[in-house]
Amino acid sequence: MSPARRLRLALPAALALALLAAAPSHPEGEKPAAPTVSIESIQVEPAAPRPDALCHLSVSLHNAGERPVSALELTVALNGKPLPAYRDRVFFTAVEPGATRQIRLFNFWSTEAGRPAPADGKLTLEVVLVRASWMQRENKDGATVWTPAGPVAGFPSAKTVVLTLTKAPR
Repeated sequence: MSPARRLRLALPAALALALLAAAPSHPEGEKPAAPTVSIESIQVEPAAPRPDALCHLSVSLHNAGERPVSALELTVALNGKPLPAYRDRVFFTAVEPGATRQIRLFNFWSTEAGRPAPADGKLTLEVVLVRASWMQRENKDGATVWTPAGPVAGFPSAKTVVLTLTKAPR
């Protein structure tokens, strides 16, 4: 088959795929369903850090599903720059069905080399739940065994909080 004929056959298929990919996955006028597992809130201590302060970070996750969820993959960005500590990390904290659970994440510095204090004194912290798995819990020989039971749909789920830096005492 000539290259021109292959191109004529491939173009309509590529166009159909592009149109399907661009089409909304929900009927017009309807909102997409809320994710089954979502970030409810972000907690940072101190809430108004000074420059060079160690900040403690946690998130509250809500599981509106019917099974426990775990194997949580998150990303955290500060003023648009991803924090490298979350790269290739999975949190194996379980969130029971219908429950909200606070999960401690890694501490971070309000400022550091390569990320000085912003001129406006505001730190935008974004936490994104990228992936999670439904879990099956079984008791085997007196031990609880957790087994992944498939990915949770509806991600990403993101939440943002803006922190205002306080001035360092003189």
